[in-house]
Amino acid sequence: MRFVQAVWRLVRRIPRGRVVTYGQIATRLGRPRAARAVGRALRGCPPDLPWHRVVNARGGISPRARMSSVLTQRIRLEGEGIALRGGRVRLPQYRWHPGDRR
Repeated sequence: MRFVQAVWRLVRRIPRGRVVTYGQIATRLGRPRAARAVGRALRGCPPDLPWHRVVNARGGISPRARMSSVLTQRIRLEGEGIALRGGRVRLPQYRWHPGDRR
């Protein structure tokens, strides 16, 4: 449960208009091989958590059991001014690094 709560705390810090990858979160939490565990931690997250700001290593929206979540994530990202091209976010442009003030 500590890992899940640590994931949620970090995701809450992601600024509007920025994204991080599952792997970034895992690495930041000292578990660089736990990107999938980060995804599992976000499955049951509180509704106010900005889960939509977490993308895969290629900047893409990872498929889910409910495809409506994929559309919801895309709409939320675009609503924050994040452009997707070919279904991907340009990570060099939108990636947030914990510690950045942006």
